[in-house]
Amino acid sequence: MGKVDVKGISHITGGGFYENIPRSIPKGLSAKITKSAVKVLPIFDLIAKTGNIPERDMYNTYNMGVGMSVVVPAREVDTSLEILKANGEDAYVIGEIIKGDDGVVFC
Repeated sequence: MGKVDVKGISHITGGGFYENIPRSIPKGLSAKITKSAVKVLPIFDLIAKTGNIPERDMYNTYNMGVGMSVVVPAREVDTSLEILKANGEDAYVIGEIIKGDDGVVFC
């Protein structure tokens, strides 16, 4: 955290994307999540299909395998990824912060 300007951190488990990410960003901003960027393990597809669970519930209850989100300025994304990966984390970009009051928007 001393090497990049961390704007927010959200532990995604126990409330998922829709409840936890909005708590880590200021009012007037939303998180735009790119669904295709989320590395969904096959087990989550099996759970959704077998349990007939709606996609929104999968992202909110099961978090699709994402355990934490970290918000940094766009100019510091590459540095942040390098630091996290150097410390053994499978870090990757899942979206961006945009103006809006929608909390989390999937595209």
